[in-house]
Amino acid sequence: MAKLSKLAESLVGSEIVRLGNEINDRIRQGEHIYNFTIGDFDPNIFPIPKELEELIVESYRNRYTNYPPGDGLLELRTAVAFFLKQWEGLEYATNEILIASGGRPLIYTVFKAIVDEGDKVVYAAPSWNNNHYVHLTDGQHCLIEATPENNFMPTAADIEPHISTATLICLCTPQNPTGTTLPKAELEKICDLVIEENSKRGENEKKLYVMFDQMYWTLTYGSTQHYNPVGLRPAMKPYTVFVDGISKAFASTGLRIGWSCGPAEIIAKMKALLSHLGAWGPMSEQKATARFLHNTQAIQTYLTTFKAGLEERLHKIYDGLIALKQKGYKVDAVVPQAAIYLTIKLDLAGKKTTNTVLATQADVTSYILSEAKLAVVPFYAFGAPKSSPWYRLSVGTCHIADIEPMFNQLEAALEKLQ
Repeated sequence: MAKLSKLAESLVGSEIVRLGNEINDRIRQGEHIYNFTIGDFDPNIFPIPKELEELIVESYRNRYTNYPPGDGLLELRTAVAFFLKQWEGLEYATNEILIASGGRPLIYTVFKAIVDEGDKVVYAAPSWNNNHYVHLTDGQHCLIEATPENNFMPTAADIEPHISTATLICLCTPQNPTGTTLPKAELEKICDLVIEENSKRGENEKKLYVMFDQMYWTLTYGSTQHYNPVGLRPAMKPYTVFVDGISKAFASTGLRIGWSCGPAEIIAKMKALLSHLGAWGPMSEQKATARFLHNTQAIQTYLTTFKAGLEERLHKIYDGLIALKQKGYKVDAVVPQAAIYLTIKLDLAGKKTTNTVLATQADVTSYILSEAKLAVVPFYAFGAPKSSPWYRLSVGTCHIADIEPMFNQLEAALEKLQ
């Protein structure tokens, strides 16, 4: 095979996509699998808001099928500003908002706009794709191994030793893959570290920035509350770039409408990068979203029902795992807080089957898939150690009726282990 670029030669594809494709192949071949791997929604279970759907259809009928502006329709950026102000109390001008085709191109352009070769990027594991984006931009990995004691979220104490030499801190809350959130007090401490560090840096020095991924911020449950850096510390506004959108808030992953908010000079550079990538949100979806974001009543009504459905699934599966734990099986789970994910533990490495030993966590994953027909994503796919017994379980495609039979098969599989 011909030699390619250093980047191409060293590139590692998404483990989550690879696993998802493998599961889908098995399902197509007729195997019944309880597939909790994909961070998406089954539209037959969780459809997009009816009002948004009708606006999209209307937009296509009005032939809004041409190129949108490079930074997004002005009416959509205005609607995003309204939405942020109304729901989070954040104030951003339209030149501080950038529209793109979901979160991925925005995250990539945040990295490209801020990170030079060798710049230190601080991120926690497990977390979604930060390791790959650091690699894509030739940054210096500064990985923090988050712990179950902190609900797998990074702490200010974790970050502080690296702060003076860092260029970018990546935070995601509610977090993919864990479904946990960054507590208010901890986020305040992190913000204070960033503000203090930037006060020390000279006028001609690169500042320390925070990429704040809050794509799941509307999906919190019970007493859990979402907080953001600028809301807690207004002095963070010059140093914070948000990544947000409709993908998870309205079960609209395929509509490809995301936005970033941040300092105008950074947003302008991200826009310039996107102009070469062409990763714009589709025109009709932009038109529809611009109108939908002003419909506060429809949004509130949708979120009430949507969140109740997600929370019911998360708690049923959590309760089932805790019941298995109380029977003595080596499983566990973290109490659901947010997003569409449940953090579960399958601490089965070293257990024996009739024919072999589950020597590695990969063996455990394979066994659970083969015997219990349960597909979940190991945390090593999110940068955690290969030996981690923790997994992401996603409920966006979960039928309530599947939960009881899934647990029956899981318990039967656990019972076979010695």
